[in-house]
Amino acid sequence: MRLKMKARQEVTAVTAGQYRGASKKGKGVILEQFMSTTGYSRWYARFVLRHQGRRVQADKHRTLLAVSGSRRARKRRRIYDEKVVAALLKLWRLMDYICGKRLQPVLTELVVVLERHHEFSCDQETRAKLLRISAATIDRLLKPERRKHELRGRSRTKPGTLLKQQIPIRTFAEWDEQQPGFVEVDLVGHDGGVAAGDYCQTLDLTDVATTWTETMAVRNKAQAWVFEALKTLRKNLPFPLRGLDSDNGSEFINDYLLAYCRGEKLTFTRSRPYRKNDNCFVEQKNYSIVRRAVGYQRYDTEAQLHLLNELYARLRLYSNFFQPTMKLKSKVRVGSRVTKRYDRAQTPYQRVLASPQVTKSKKELLRAKYETLNPAALKRKITGLQERLLKTTCSAKPLRVRPRQCANHFLYDQQATN
Repeated sequence: MRLKMKARQEVTAVTAGQYRGASKKGKGVILEQFMSTTGYSRWYARFVLRHQGRRVQADKHRTLLAVSGSRRARKRRRIYDEKVVAALLKLWRLMDYICGKRLQPVLTELVVVLERHHEFSCDQETRAKLLRISAATIDRLLKPERRKHELRGRSRTKPGTLLKQQIPIRTFAEWDEQQPGFVEVDLVGHDGGVAAGDYCQTLDLTDVATTWTETMAVRNKAQAWVFEALKTLRKNLPFPLRGLDSDNGSEFINDYLLAYCRGEKLTFTRSRPYRKNDNCFVEQKNYSIVRRAVGYQRYDTEAQLHLLNELYARLRLYSNFFQPTMKLKSKVRVGSRVTKRYDRAQTPYQRVLASPQVTKSKKELLRAKYETLNPAALKRKITGLQERLLKTTCSAKPLRVRPRQCANHFLYDQQATN
């Protein structure tokens, strides 16, 4: 493609002088030949031949150049200098490397909070630039620092019992998703790629209206552990629990949870089998909250379970009070093109405060808690716990997996190497 364009430029340079010195009739002949050679339209061919090598003033703000090969670099004073980039990098890392559209709406408040806790300082000019920077500029400045790591987990959900017939499939008409209290729940397995024996599971609970997320690690997928964890997480919510939606796993579809929801007058629904998008809100948090925090390693000891819950105790404060989220407002499909519109990024804490269904007393408690929190200190504590958790996996004995064919599938025996 480049050779073709270069050839066109060479033809233009040769033909332009002939075109300008020719008569009116001669110009018409030269123009026809030039159009057939280059494939240009008549208007553009005339424009190129008349202004080849010249600068054309389109208006008082724009200057067009007829020959692309002689472009000059644009001279423009740099607004966001190295001081701004350095300060932005510190804030970006503190906010767990989120995108510009999520970072920009909370940047002003974040700077104020960090300054209050003496965690951030810069000169007045840099501060003023940070407070007026756009989301697109944030992404552009941070582009060299971005590193994307895409890992895929495995699903360990097994079908539930015949109780599914008593638990209705969730339909959006039955849920008031603008009211806090209707949550989705799911389990995230920490098997490390070896689905043998018992290993820790993380119970993930996400409110649809406010995106408030609570997590808790349990020993395994036993109904008793999951049920107790659900009751604990319910107490941590800053609003009453009104509805529960789960997948079709037996850890949720059981007599314990069904009787509990009926006794507490909670709406209990389930997703359609093999339709993960039915639980899209909690599925997204499985990665953005759980996997990003603890990874894909295997956790199966009591010490690791304790570390996971110690980490989650800090993570709930960091993610709910300081991590902004964006909610999908509309999705329009025109042919093969899908246009999505999102609302302005807000933290779950801000969404709870903006909800008229949450009581004033609950909001005052949240505000008092928010005043005591230091996001930089929380981030340091979370990082320290992550490092301790990683050391436990590095020091653990490796697993040897031996496939043994049985009937039409493979069974895997897990043995610790000596």
